[in-house]
Amino acid sequence: MTDRHVLGISGGKDSAALAVFMRLRHPEIDVQYFFTDTGKELPEVYDFLGLLEGFLGKPILRLNPDRDFDFWLREYGHFLPSPRSRWCTRQLKLLPFRNWLRPWLDAGDRVHSYVAIRSDEPHRDGYDSGHEHLTVHLPFRDAGIDHAGVLELLNGAGIGLPKYYEWRSRSGCTFCFFQQKIEWVRLKEHHPDRFEEAKQLEKSALDHGSPFTWSDRESLSELERPERVAQITLDHQKRVERTRAKRRLNPLRPVDDQPLGLELDEDFSSAKACLVCHK
Repeated sequence: MTDRHVLGISGGKDSAALAVFMRLRHPEIDVQYFFTDTGKELPEVYDFLGLLEGFLGKPILRLNPDRDFDFWLREYGHFLPSPRSRWCTRQLKLLPFRNWLRPWLDAGDRVHSYVAIRSDEPHRDGYDSGHEHLTVHLPFRDAGIDHAGVLELLNGAGIGLPKYYEWRSRSGCTFCFFQQKIEWVRLKEHHPDRFEEAKQLEKSALDHGSPFTWSDRESLSELERPERVAQITLDHQKRVERTRAKRRLNPLRPVDDQPLGLELDEDFSSAKACLVCHK
C-alpha cells in the first residue's frame, strides 16, 4: 500500500498558491501536481503554468480527456453547458481525474488530495468521491489562509497572478458560462478569435434547439452590440464603485492598483462556481 499525494491546478490563483504553500511548508511530501486540460483554455493559462513549474522545480502533469469539448458538445445534442447542466466539468475535469486515480485506488493505495479552499470560504467543500482510500485535505483552511494570504504567497514566490486577471476573474476556460457579462466584453477585446468561436458554438446550439446561451438571457451577438457593450461597461463600473466604497482601505495597496480580475472576483458569486475550474 502506497501513499499518493495529488494537487489539482486549475490555472487560477488559489490552486497555484496552494502549490506554492505545499512546496514551502511541506517539502517532505512528494506532491504530484496535475492540470486537466479541456482544450479550450486561454493562452495565458499555459504561460502561467510554465511560471509555476519553474518555481516548483517539477512538471505539472497534463490530464487530457480522451474526448474533447467538441466531442461532448455533439454527444449532448449541441446543447451548451450551463449552471443547470455542467457537463463540461463532469466530462472534461472530473472524469479524467477519476480515471487517473482509479488504478491507484484499485491497487489499495491511499490517495491524499489537496484542495485550495481558503479559510474565508466556509461554504465550500472539496471534491470527495466517497472512496475509502481517498482523503481530501484543505491546508488553507487549516492554516487560516484567506484571500490576502493567497496573494502574499504568489507575490512572495515571484509568480504573481495569471495575466488574464488583468481583464477577467478566476477561470481560464475560454467559454465558461459563469463569466460575467463584462468578461465576455473583455474576451472580445483581448481574444476576438475566441469570442467568434464562442458565437459560432452558441449559434449552432440555438439552431439545434438548445435553451441556453453562454450569457444569461442574452446571446453573444446581442451582447456585442456597441450600445450594449457601453451599458455593460457602465453597469460594471457602478458595481465596482459600490464595492470599493464598502472595502477597508489598505494603505500599502492603493485600491486603483488592483487588477480588473480581482475586482470581478470580489463581485463573483463563488457559491455557484465550479470548484475544480475556478480555484
